[in-house]
Amino acid sequence: MRVEMEESDYLRGEDDGGVRSGSRIGDAAKAVGGDWRDNAAEFGKAAGELVVEFGKGVRDIVKQSLVSDDSYVVRKVIPLVERVGNRLSFMNEYLPEDRDPWHSWLVILFVSVLAIAVLSASNRGGNYAPFVKKVRIHPPTASLVLLPDGRRMAYQEQGVPAERARFTLFCQHSFLSSRLAGIPGIKSAILTEFGVRLISYDLPGFGESDPHPSRNLESSAIDMALLANALNVNEKFWVIGVSAGSMHTWAALRHLPDRVAGAAMFAPFLNPYEPSMTKEERHMTWSKWTSRRKFLYFIARKFPSLLGYFYRRSFLSGNHGRIDKLLSFSAGQKDKAVIESLWFREFWERDVEESIRQGRVEPFIEEAALQVSSWGFRISDLKMRKKQHWKGILHWLKSAYRQEEDELTGFLGPIHIWQGMEDRIVPPSMTDFTARTLPEAIVHKLPYDGHFTFFYFCDECHKQAFIALFGIPKGPLGISTSKGTHLTAAAEKLENVDNEEEETGIGKETIN
Repeated sequence: MRVEMEESDYLRGEDDGGVRSGSRIGDAAKAVGGDWRDNAAEFGKAAGELVVEFGKGVRDIVKQSLVSDDSYVVRKVIPLVERVGNRLSFMNEYLPEDRDPWHSWLVILFVSVLAIAVLSASNRGGNYAPFVKKVRIHPPTASLVLLPDGRRMAYQEQGVPAERARFTLFCQHSFLSSRLAGIPGIKSAILTEFGVRLISYDLPGFGESDPHPSRNLESSAIDMALLANALNVNEKFWVIGVSAGSMHTWAALRHLPDRVAGAAMFAPFLNPYEPSMTKEERHMTWSKWTSRRKFLYFIARKFPSLLGYFYRRSFLSGNHGRIDKLLSFSAGQKDKAVIESLWFREFWERDVEESIRQGRVEPFIEEAALQVSSWGFRISDLKMRKKQHWKGILHWLKSAYRQEEDELTGFLGPIHIWQGMEDRIVPPSMTDFTARTLPEAIVHKLPYDGHFTFFYFCDECHKQAFIALFGIPKGPLGISTSKGTHLTAAAEKLENVDNEEEETGIGKETIN
């Protein structure tokens, strides 16, 4: 009996011991896990307390060193803030009467900053992008002449045909332009009224004209003479230059004095580095230009090859842009009104597209370099003067038998210049220099006009210029005055019909 009891006690005790040992292991595991969590929590609390204490210390330091009444910041900033607050105190009338102005304006400032941040983030995250008009290359439309050196020269004709023309007028376009510019907006009725045959052409490398391997202003004049020969212009012709295109008009007067009957120039450009300019004339010229335009002139004079970098990122980038941005000038109020108009943008964009159709940067670099380099002649060379004869025994013997007549050199024909006094592209000081150098030139000063307001799309201005050049209109050759008047009226009626067709989308294509 005792043995059984002992065995049962042994078995019971063994079982109790097993249970107790297992529960002790579980309690130990729980204790270890609980201690790790408790340690992490205590460490976080301690770190938080340290950060709080550190922040309080920083706050106390800031208060003592920056925000105290005798600190430098308070002594300098608080009076300024009070003065600004006093000047803006009138705005407190728009606040609620029961609110502290300081608190109200702080809330308004915070909300404004938050709204601007949200709008900026939404714009960056959206697909919004400003509209950029792409350059479009049009099919070829020019008439072509093959020059003796194998180059093709593109041109267009307006006005009366060759056999009926009283006057032949060659027009040279300006920088970043083409033959399509001609006389901007000239009506065929006005050309018919004066019997004018207008010929405009692309400079080498511009539009549809082939580039010239080594062009200068003398070669430009030779090209004009070759074009006149190819078009059977046997009599003297007139030349007209606009802005920088006048550079080629000056060259024609210098190198073709016997073939040019007269010249008309609108805001004629001169080399801004011309040494004959006075200090005041040079200062008045450069002061009208923007810093970027001055910089580009400097690059064109010293490092012309670098211009390609700027041109490929502006008008050769494939995108259209504003004329004042592409040509780097600051327009006056009247010029700004013109260049922002729809009709001018259409004309300008179409002209630029034709000018850059070849996609070559070299012609534009050459043109810019010609503007600021030596022209090979000076404007004073065109001045009329007595021809200097060689003094010697032979001259004395000739004068003993016959009396020599005085011969004049220079350009003997009329030169008319129209200059807007508010022009910021070709400053009036350039025309003042021309008038001082060439007293024979007839200068028409336009006190209230800029660069674009007189010559561009102005029927009355075109008539005034033609009257100054050609006198009273007589119509084409072979037509009496009365018949010429009827022809002018018929041409105007036909042009009105064409304009109506263009407005309704029927008929010939407009300039875009």
